[in-house]
Amino acid sequence: MPIEVSDNQLVVRELLSVEDAESLLDWLIQHPRGRLDLTDCTHLHAANLQVLMAARPKIAAWPSRDALADWLRAALIQEDEIHVQDDSGG
Repeated sequence: MPIEVSDNQLVVRELLSVEDAESLLDWLIQHPRGRLDLTDCTHLHAANLQVLMAARPKIAAWPSRDALADWLRAALIQEDEIHVQDDSGG
C-alpha cells in the first residue's frame, strides 16, 4: 500500500490509485489535524484530489516532482482562496 502512517502524519509513497481514496478519506476524518507528506508521491488519481480538496489537510511536504507539486499547489491553494472569499461574503 502506498500509504504509511506514523504518529499524526500520513506518508504517501508512489501512486495513489482510486482504490486508495477511501483509505485517505478515512484517515483524514480520524485525524483532522493530521499532516500529509507527499514527498514520494509520483501520481494521484483525481478521486484523491477530490478528497484533498474537500478535507483541506495540512501538507507537511509537497511532492518532489515539480510538475505534480505545482499542480497540487494550484488546485489546493485555489480551493483555499475560494473558501476564504466565500467565508467573507464575497
